[in-house]
Amino acid sequence: MDTFTTLTSIAAPLPDANIDTDIIFPARFLLITEKKGLGQYAFYEKRYGANGKENPDFVLNQAAFRPAKILIAGDNFGCGSSREQAPWALNDLGIRCVISTSFGEIFYSNCFKNSMLPIVVSQENLTLLQGEATALHPISIDLASCCIVLANGQKISFDVAEWRRNALLNGWDEIDLILNQDGTRIAEFETKQKQRMPWLYA
Repeated sequence: MDTFTTLTSIAAPLPDANIDTDIIFPARFLLITEKKGLGQYAFYEKRYGANGKENPDFVLNQAAFRPAKILIAGDNFGCGSSREQAPWALNDLGIRCVISTSFGEIFYSNCFKNSMLPIVVSQENLTLLQGEATALHPISIDLASCCIVLANGQKISFDVAEWRRNALLNGWDEIDLILNQDGTRIAEFETKQKQRMPWLYA
């Protein structure tokens, strides 16, 4: 898994509330299970019209925001049904960080499993960040110090569970995390078990 330490980018403002996983990755594409290339289907109904052409009003279709690696989203982002393709598609689109006042629980968890950082901030700070994004001011994310740094130097702190923070900083997937936290105890258990039950290892 890729590490996440610091990130500086312009941010794309997407203030709509309750953008669910079906909006992020429509159900009709769920049979596609390869991660690579899923970005073309992210926000498909918003990005493209019935004629298949790009909707110029959608923020990620606008030239200034195409390079954005940060998404400033509305409340309750990623709610709805469980589908890991939602963070896969966002990641393939280039999004590494999503900031909102709240997230769907499963989507929030899946972000960390895919080298993405979801950040929860207050409504006041979200409004501030949306203004910075609209003005095309770069935003920096420092996971080591758990803060968002604005172009003028102002800092906004955020909270993230320590085990999730460590996993992103080190690029650990769930197996790596278990081995790094409990590897010594697992090895000790296996040594004792081999002595007591050698037939299990024959």
